[in-house]
Amino acid sequence: MIQILHNPRCTKSRQGLALLEDEGQTFEIIKYLDNHLTVAQLTEIISKLGITPLELVRKNEAIWKSDFKGKELSDSEIIEIMVNHPKLIERPIVINKNKAVIGRPTEAIKTIL
Repeated sequence: MIQILHNPRCTKSRQGLALLEDEGQTFEIIKYLDNHLTVAQLTEIISKLGITPLELVRKNEAIWKSDFKGKELSDSEIIEIMVNHPKLIERPIVINKNKAVIGRPTEAIKTIL
């Protein structure tokens, strides 16, 4: 089943959700800010995205700028930071079996449907 990591307060996330609905897809909504991901879950998602952990970080968030920007961090440290501060995870993320995509732009979601 298709999954969407969703933040209802995010415009892009709402647009991603609407695209899935418009495409007639059956999907599961994961409100990752309410139910935090584990290190294993986030590591798996990053693998499916085919990117580095740093590429998934929302670098304009205040917590990133104040606490982590410019520091030498390993991939595992970056993943741990995102698990502890899920607001830093780029969104929306749509997962379909062994593939995932960040829905920015929203049309990117169509590549894995």
